[in-house]
Amino acid sequence: MKALDKLIAGHNRADLTGFKPGDTLRVHLKIREGDKERVQVFEGVCIGRSGRRGHETVTVRKVSFGVGVERIFPIASPRVEKIEVTTHGRVRRAKLNYLRQRSGKAARIKERLDLRGGKESKDQPAENPPA
Repeated sequence: MKALDKLIAGHNRADLTGFKPGDTLRVHLKIREGDKERVQVFEGVCIGRSGRRGHETVTVRKVSFGVGVERIFPIASPRVEKIEVTTHGRVRRAKLNYLRQRSGKAARIKERLDLRGGKESKDQPAENPPA
C-alpha cells in the first residue's frame, strides 16, 4: 500500500456513506464564530457525488426564499459532523443537474418506498390481517 493510500484510509468515514443522489439529506456542519463553535444544518437534495475514497464530495441543493442554493461538502472533512438521510428518492440518474432548471412541483422527486424505516414490505404479511 502506498503512503497516500495509508493517509486516505485514515480519513474514511463509514458513517457518512449510506446515501445516493436523489436522497434528501440533512448535513450537520461545525461552524466557528469567534471563540464559539456551533452546529448548522443544511437540508436539501443530493444532486451528485464525485471523487472516491478520501476525496469524495457531495453536492446538496435546496431552495431558500425562492433562490436555489447549492453547497459542495467534502465527506471526509472534520467540519462535517454527520449526514442524516431524511427521505430516499427514486431517480434514474447519477447526476441530477436537470433539477437546476426545474422549479415548484416539477422539481419533486418520488420517494423510494422499499427503504422507508418502520414500514412493512410487500412480501411480509401484516401483523393483524383483516378478517
